Amino acid sequence: MGKAILTINAGSSSLKFSIYRIDDCSALSLNFEGIVSSIDKIPVLQIKDATGKQVDGQTWDRECPEFSEILSSVLGRSETLLGPDALFAVGHRVVHGGPNHTGPELITPELLDTLTRLTPLAPLHEPHNLHPIHLLAALRPNLPQVACFDTAFHHSLPAVATRFGLPRTYEADGLRRYGFHGLSYEYIAETLGAASAGLTNSRVIVAHLGSGASLCALKASRSIETTMGFTALDGLLMSTRCGSIDPGAILFLAETERMTTAQLSELLYTKSGLLGVSGLSGDLRVLLESKDPHAHDAIELFVYRIVKEIGALTAVLGGLDGLVFTAGIGEHAFQIRQMVCDQLKWLGLEIDTQDNQRHATTISTPDSRVKVLVIPTNEELVIAQHTFRAVAEKCSELAKE
Repeated sequence: MGKAILTINAGSSSLKFSIYRIDDCSALSLNFEGIVSSIDKIPVLQIKDATGKQVDGQTWDRECPEFSEILSSVLGRSETLLGPDALFAVGHRVVHGGPNHTGPELITPELLDTLTRLTPLAPLHEPHNLHPIHLLAALRPNLPQVACFDTAFHHSLPAVATRFGLPRTYEADGLRRYGFHGLSYEYIAETLGAASAGLTNSRVIVAHLGSGASLCALKASRSIETTMGFTALDGLLMSTRCGSIDPGAILFLAETERMTTAQLSELLYTKSGLLGVSGLSGDLRVLLESKDPHAHDAIELFVYRIVKEIGALTAVLGGLDGLVFTAGIGEHAFQIRQMVCDQLKWLGLEIDTQDNQRHATTISTPDSRVKVLVIPTNEELVIAQHTFRAVAEKCSELAKE
């Protein structure tokens, strides 16, 4: 009988999961992956095999069923597809690990209590990340679970990059810059050598452009700066998030509009960004197809902020050898890549239009001073690898006792 690892990435409206088999050499291979979409409406479950063929699915007959029911269906159908193989462990993406959790950890009641206390640092993410952990602890109490933190990769940031210009007493209480999308950046850092050997020990900026978007400056594959800070609200313009904004603007809204913290949170997280500027949609695909001038304004601002932050990160790195596009927009929106790179020609950066449009791995020209790559990210594989190592190490420790 073989063993497998289940990875879970839970959000407010969707639940993504993957199943990786552990072979005889302890290597991991993707077996199935799935998603439950529209959790906040009428959920739809789809499971596909490693080739992309759908092998199972379910559509609920009512709105907003209990999350425990959804998770039970995912778990049951996954185990059925595994056949004689057994689940070895479950790995979870947890957005915030706070200042003290710098790597994946086996989940204990004590760790869960600690992570629950971090909820104010990621109010729209942490509760959804922790909910399936609690449920699985009840459904499968003997199944090991591992937390993989999106903030952990950025613990290599120098102290100066984590600090705000506030009285130091607040820093001692955890008010500092953390950075996010760490699992994605970790995957890119680990696969850079395969895509371009010369970039492994070089100065690289990775653009994780999706519904949430950020940039990360890598020096010798280690994070030294990133655009997200204390929360996942900071930095670039995003689908519905505003990105960086003058704190005085928040104070102005609170005073003149009499907005509560809850109202401000809803505005900044869910009504701003591409959606707010365009007044049409937070989906970049819709905006790229639209003739509305406000859609153009939103795209222009999205690109402008990316280019501006790339300039800042290049200064921090002391130059730039490579630029990597990843995540949904970064991997698929060749128009955005073209617009960004056109404004970076001052760096000696040149891309091949045809290679860009066909989504080649290397889209820069041979004469470009900066190598430009498109690398699909794989956060699920990173979670599975971390989970396997964490549980295997614990089993090894117990065997020695």
